[in-house]
Amino acid sequence: MKRFVVLIIVMSSLLGAAKTEAQVGVSITVAPPALPVYVQPECPGDGYMWTPGYWAWGPDGYYWVPGVWVLAPEAGFLWTPGYWGFVNGGYFWHAGYWGPHVGFYGGVCYGFGYGGRGFYGGRWEGGHFMYNSAAWHVGGGIHNTYVDRTVIVNNNNRTSFNGRGGVEAQPNASEQAAMNEHHVQATSAQVSHQHTASLNKNQYASHNGGHPSAMARSTVGGQRFSSSGTAIHSPAAHPAAAPQHAAPAMQHAAPQMSHSAPAQHAAPAMQHSAPPMQHSAPQPQSHGGAPRGGGGGGGHRR
Repeated sequence: MKRFVVLIIVMSSLLGAAKTEAQVGVSITVAPPALPVYVQPECPGDGYMWTPGYWAWGPDGYYWVPGVWVLAPEAGFLWTPGYWGFVNGGYFWHAGYWGPHVGFYGGVCYGFGYGGRGFYGGRWEGGHFMYNSAAWHVGGGIHNTYVDRTVIVNNNNRTSFNGRGGVEAQPNASEQAAMNEHHVQATSAQVSHQHTASLNKNQYASHNGGHPSAMARSTVGGQRFSSSGTAIHSPAAHPAAAPQHAAPAMQHAAPQMSHSAPAQHAAPAMQHSAPPMQHSAPQPQSHGGAPRGGGGGGGHRR
């Protein structure tokens, strides 16, 4: 199918939201592929937060940005994933952001604590992050953990966008409130991580049929893993054609949601501690199914 990319300005009510906002960005007329299923790598160390993988737009169409463990820019901050939203005949990217609570991320079930609504991967306590090992694969070296399976969302929805034909969710009151809080954009490490993915032809759906070679990474620039959680030791694939004249789709080319108004179809938060759990071997997660290390927690079941 031929792809068309047009630069347009959209002024519309964001799917029933209370406000409207102007956006300038890239509108894609082809829907992003389904979210793949993959295993979440073990957390590399205390303080690292999981940011789920997503499809971005690049010089050869959609490419997969691997899920990765990153450090939060501030203690107490959580990651609200970005999402694709369909409106007025096009697919627009709404960039993710860091803030004290997780806001609306389109109802997309990214898994591993991001089940489409809210967040259950852990919580901040006294300046330290407590990991919910029922949702995240934290391994035996991290002791500030607890187990809460009651919050786990179990579903197999791999739809990667919000809107007609996708997940038709709208922000609730708490998500709208989170959007109006102080936010910071993706860190330079996250931007670099996406850019690296855009240069690898094996990450493009046009090349891999929706099954990227690298599904996740231990850290930005760290070990790459396949969908089964197997470490990839071969060198990164060849750069995609002409990446120089196409900026990475997510945090760059695509429109930034003004975090003061709810998104079109538009994300997590956390709190308190419990007993540590035993850590079992990671298992692939299908969106919303049980996570690694024993419990349900979200996502393409990474």
